[in-house]
Amino acid sequence: MSLVTSSELLGKAEKGGYAVGAFNCNNMEIVQAIIEAAEEERSPVIIQASQGAIKYAGLRYITALVREAAQFSKVPVALHLDHGTDFQQVINCLRSGFTSLMFDGSHLPLEKNIEITRKIVEVAHAAGVSVEGELGRLGGTEDEISVSERESFFTDPQEAATFVRETGIDAFAPSIGTAHGLYRGKPKLDFPRLQKIRELTGAPLVLHGSSGVPGEDIRRAIGLGVRKVNIDTDIRAAFVGEIRRALACDAREIDPRKVLGPARIKAAEVIREKIRLFGSQGQS
Repeated sequence: MSLVTSSELLGKAEKGGYAVGAFNCNNMEIVQAIIEAAEEERSPVIIQASQGAIKYAGLRYITALVREAAQFSKVPVALHLDHGTDFQQVINCLRSGFTSLMFDGSHLPLEKNIEITRKIVEVAHAAGVSVEGELGRLGGTEDEISVSERESFFTDPQEAATFVRETGIDAFAPSIGTAHGLYRGKPKLDFPRLQKIRELTGAPLVLHGSSGVPGEDIRRAIGLGVRKVNIDTDIRAAFVGEIRRALACDAREIDPRKVLGPARIKAAEVIREKIRLFGSQGQS
């Protein structure tokens, strides 16, 4: 089947009370692992590419890989731009064939973020493509910040309501205590803030930085309106960990298929576990 929009998938997730996994890809093997796991679990899936992935693999390669995978997939697949921070890059992904776009203007003043996001929504919606926006900031897990400083990064619920209303976005990513990268300890999510944001916006919510977040917290967030959960670090850790294991078993191995093949299997195992956690199995 052809690529679908993330808003189509999240709309069904909203009715079903589950979340759709959004899994980052960087190469062919990870794309294959995502599709394999989604098909085995009969789950809709969002394959997303970050700016780093696009720089590494190339926009045309990423688009072609996912489009080819979706064409022969037994489950619906959306191709999503993760954390686009430049208007032109977002438009380039739209032209390339992405069916879902995220503009991350969280580093900008509210008014400027609204202005650029609204412009992207106008262009994307005219092309039948969905848009995700973000307000608040996610730090890296290496940041040493106090509680008061930490909360200053969090999304203000009233500002979130204004942002969603003024931009017309299809999904909203708030900052509630998750972070990108590996966690040093257990992340502390602000569930009352998440609930308030959901009540004031009514939008499908997106949980970024979800690798390493305990399963019970993920399920609680889904119960409060999260409909898209982003996973990257857990996939990378499994993939690279298996490569290390394979090379440790035979340091003279030079066949990349014998190294990347097992890594692909391990990544698919992680993705299947996440799909079951999000409750999207059997929903394709």
